[in-house]
Amino acid sequence: MVCAFEQRRSQRTQVNWPVSVWHPKASRFFNGYSVNISAAGALVVLPLRAPVSQGHNIEINFPRSENLARDKGECARIKSARVVRIDRTDSVDKAAVKVALEFCDQVEPEPAMI
Repeated sequence: MVCAFEQRRSQRTQVNWPVSVWHPKASRFFNGYSVNISAAGALVVLPLRAPVSQGHNIEINFPRSENLARDKGECARIKSARVVRIDRTDSVDKAAVKVALEFCDQVEPEPAMI
């Protein structure tokens, strides 16, 4: 299925950079890499075993090179994000999944499961 119009709010830039995603419900990190990024969000590739679902709140860590860390004063840029889409059909690696993220100011607690 092809989308007839562009829904993105910000220009995306192709960036292949390692990322680490903290999943609070699983209480662990999942390592992957970015495909593209914008001011509003990112598309990342994560292992298929990462228990992400649409609406999940996560934290994404973008590690910085030594030079950039020295210039910016931090080793990683950490962003709060919400999972807005998961694409299990178009992955380069069969053991991976593409996850579209929307950046948030802070991760909001998810409602308790009953």
